[in-house]
Amino acid sequence: MGGLMGMIYGGVCYVAFHAAFLYLVGFLTNFYVPKSIDGGAAGGTAVAVAVDLALIALFGLQHSVMARPAFKTWWTRIVPDTLERSTYVLATSLVLGVIYGLWQPLPHVVWHVDHAAARGMLWTLFALGNLVVVAATFMIDHFDLLGLRQVYLRWRGQRYSAPPFRVAWLYRVVRHPLYLGFFLVFWATPDMSVGHLLFAAGMSAYILVAVRYEERDLVTAFGDTYERYREAVPMVVPRIARKGCPFHAASKSARSH
Repeated sequence: MGGLMGMIYGGVCYVAFHAAFLYLVGFLTNFYVPKSIDGGAAGGTAVAVAVDLALIALFGLQHSVMARPAFKTWWTRIVPDTLERSTYVLATSLVLGVIYGLWQPLPHVVWHVDHAAARGMLWTLFALGNLVVVAATFMIDHFDLLGLRQVYLRWRGQRYSAPPFRVAWLYRVVRHPLYLGFFLVFWATPDMSVGHLLFAAGMSAYILVAVRYEERDLVTAFGDTYERYREAVPMVVPRIARKGCPFHAASKSARSH
């Protein structure tokens, strides 16, 4: 695929990911989307649970397998190196679309918060989670993470090099602010249904498992530098009264997210 066509393909993948992420907001809040997490006719509980767990497993399989170095080595024999990240982003967006479309509602109420101030606080945490997710991508390299930098450099005829390991902003507080943001997105709601709880618990469990493999890849890539960073900075939950991370560079590469 030529440089211009690769740039167009990367742009389509980039837009598809943002559409999938924006739909997630409506999906979890049951606002302004044709199919939400509690929308649609409720069927049998056992079938709904089985389908929903299979959808979460599908996401975990795609997201983890395609991020592993061994798969990338094989995959780039078929897909050009410069399109590998964009294709990963597109595959993630498509799988999310499958989840949105096939999710089986389990609308029974787990908790419902009536108090106006408490509802406002939970919605604020939800909004904060989305902000943290977006901000975290820019604290590393947003366009590299989503594949645009690779296709742009190919279009310009320039050689691609992966971003170096650097630490900045939220990455001085936790090693994975992206995941911290998603935890807030999944769990901060004043109206928790059984289906929402299943989604939040399943996705959270996947993150906690996948991050172990991700960190192993980061240690392989960055060696003692990442080992020292891991010793100094907590994974997802910030430490209280911590004066800061001893790293002084500007931002942190995290390509395997």
